[in-house]
Amino acid sequence: MKLLITGICGFVGSTLARAFAAAGTRHQIVGLDNFIRPGSETNREELKRLGVTLHHGDLRAASDLETLPAVDWVIDAAANPSVLAGVDGRTSSRQLVEHNLSGTVNMLEFCKQHRAGFILLSTSRVYSVPPLAALRVEAVDGAFRPVADATPPGLTAAGVDESFSTAAPVSLYGATKLASEALALEYGASFDLPVFVNRCGVLAGAGQFGRADQGIFAFWLNSHLRRRRLAYIGFGGHGHQVRDCLHPRDLVPLLEKQFAAPALDPLDRVANVSGGAVSAMSLRQLTAWCDRRFGAHPVGADGTPRPFDIPWMVLDHAKATRLWDWAPQTPVETILDEIAAHAEANPRWLDLSR
Repeated sequence: MKLLITGICGFVGSTLARAFAAAGTRHQIVGLDNFIRPGSETNREELKRLGVTLHHGDLRAASDLETLPAVDWVIDAAANPSVLAGVDGRTSSRQLVEHNLSGTVNMLEFCKQHRAGFILLSTSRVYSVPPLAALRVEAVDGAFRPVADATPPGLTAAGVDESFSTAAPVSLYGATKLASEALALEYGASFDLPVFVNRCGVLAGAGQFGRADQGIFAFWLNSHLRRRRLAYIGFGGHGHQVRDCLHPRDLVPLLEKQFAAPALDPLDRVANVSGGAVSAMSLRQLTAWCDRRFGAHPVGADGTPRPFDIPWMVLDHAKATRLWDWAPQTPVETILDEIAAHAEANPRWLDLSR
């Protein structure tokens, strides 16, 4: 089978390519990347050694796709993944839409032309911000958790499920991904293409680029190790806010099943894919882990709220488990150990990836 991975020299795309190779699959992998992300060049040579055919191109430009070979499946891992994109002054709102939505349209047209399947790696950030921001939480052992008798529809004991509201506002980033989901499903229905949408929790692992808005676990560990300034932002400056995490390589068994899937109800083409509650931790708990691994490092406090911040986000992946018999395989401790070892071996990683 021939696969095209967009954004292949980014953290998620390159990790997937390595994981396919490590699993011994015989897929022929083609990659597309525009290399605008700092640090992405570091993955080029290894991917070539793995037999990946790399194409330097920008999915925002339809003409850049004209020389790509026909493939069986596209895995869309290219995006500006920051919830602050378009509003933080570092990227423009137009650039965000061009990257995350116009690029999806171009890839869907590519799939239509070549009769290829399409898998969109989406995000937990498609879920509505107001009910998440207003979630009643309590701090227990240095981490927020929802108050059990005050949960909105779509919030289960295991986390946010696919029935949770996606009403605006979801951030400009979340809106581009939600619109991409809708278009992907419409293209699938209109042109009889297999399409799947995997809404991922926070993806983390060694080699993730160290930016607070795009790779909080890697950023925090690298910054702690290098004694860079860190601060708990918002929510009183206590660091109680919680996220779950998932290693991208754990997506590979799910993707293999989706490649071979029979026809499904459209509602079964969208599913959360996450580390779930067992992988969830707060920034304060992450700091405690770093203190044990690297030695104590003080963390400041800034209680100033930021746009789209939420106190707690854990995805319920029960639907993916039911549909695909899928569950995450890499424990959070292993993910953190992997990031720490990479940070220790790459002292300039924060500077390289900014």
